[in-house]
Amino acid sequence: MENTLVNMMSNFIELTDEEKQGILEAIPIKTYTKETNLLKEGQIAKDAFLVINGCLRKYSIKDGEEKTSAFYTEFQSAINFDSMANQSPSKYYFTCTEDTTVAILNSKKESALYKKFPRFGEVCRVEMEKMLGESQEEMSSFINSTPKERYLNLLKNRPDLMQRVPQYQLASYLGIKPETLSRIRKRVSLSD
Repeated sequence: MENTLVNMMSNFIELTDEEKQGILEAIPIKTYTKETNLLKEGQIAKDAFLVINGCLRKYSIKDGEEKTSAFYTEFQSAINFDSMANQSPSKYYFTCTEDTTVAILNSKKESALYKKFPRFGEVCRVEMEKMLGESQEEMSSFINSTPKERYLNLLKNRPDLMQRVPQYQLASYLGIKPETLSRIRKRVSLSD
């Protein structure tokens, strides 16, 4: 598994053996079972997670109802920026929806790694900008679309989630009730 992370970094820059070893020492990789909470509401986030294999769900609980705001799958990063940067309690949960392997990114260990290997900071900055841009685009698209358009967008851009995530979680992510999702699915399949 460790080679997966090194291979991923090697796509951006050619790594020396010393740099590869630095990555392996600073960024541990762990596997968690389905339903494991990597972050709970009220905790202060100390780590970020890069999904190597599996799926994490980001959600909050409002009036006793789970509100899913994101799914993170292979090679996507799950980070609670607000909690980590401000040392404030998390408003979200990060939970494994299936057995999930993640690289655990700790800001203190990362800072030490960047000090030792300064060019890693540039690679991470570029990836962070890309991730933030994608997140902004996803939010804008969500706000400006109907439930059917959100569903069709999900089918187009993240079809794997249809098989990996329970319908009630998909419905929550789309901002609709499970019954509404069932009706939309039925209409879309009839129109194909």
